[in-house]
Amino acid sequence: MGRVIRVLLADDDPLVRMGLRVMFAGVDDIAIVGEAADGEQALARAAEHRPDVVLLDIRMPVMDGLAATVPLRALAEPPAIIILTTFNPDEYVLRALARGAAGFLLKDTPPTDIVAAVRRVAAGEPVLSPAVTQQLISRALAPPSAAAGSRARARARLERLAPREYDVALAVGQGRTNAEIAARLYMSVPTVKAHVSSILAKLDVTNRVQVALIVHDAGPDSPPPGAAPRT
Repeated sequence: MGRVIRVLLADDDPLVRMGLRVMFAGVDDIAIVGEAADGEQALARAAEHRPDVVLLDIRMPVMDGLAATVPLRALAEPPAIIILTTFNPDEYVLRALARGAAGFLLKDTPPTDIVAAVRRVAAGEPVLSPAVTQQLISRALAPPSAAAGSRARARARLERLAPREYDVALAVGQGRTNAEIAARLYMSVPTVKAHVSSILAKLDVTNRVQVALIVHDAGPDSPPPGAAPRT
């Protein structure tokens, strides 16, 4: 209660930045701490202002949002990143999510939804709606010939998890919140949070969206850890 979420706006269109700044001006718990017109500026401003959230355009000059995502997430105090895009999910957005972005927003998203998304990623939750998740799942980064290899690699990573962590990872892959996972798996919310932290460490990822992508790559019939090989 009373915490102000610090936001950095990174978009090469000054009108977009102005519109976002005006929109957030009426929100008491969100403050715009800086602006950037390209990825390099975003990295410099983030290091200077230490925002909680960066709204990052995917297509910018000098350094685009895809290239900027990794160094932003590598900062000592990494911000949560929401990718901004004019288009529906494409391979660039999916690659950004895989590199550590917490989600994405279309630029025509209603203002109330943008505010809610900023609050959600600041609290450690992704901003992928079920419809968006389904669109992402339907896209393939690799050509069909490489799908089997991607599936095998994802399943090998999930094998690092304990059985209960695996259950939590599957629920994260379905876009469920900590409260929903707790109710579904008969756990307390703190226990779910502890499992999520362990999952992130074991899978060597930084957020829940990356966990969801690994679950997706493993496929719906991925065997749980310790399961006997199929014949």
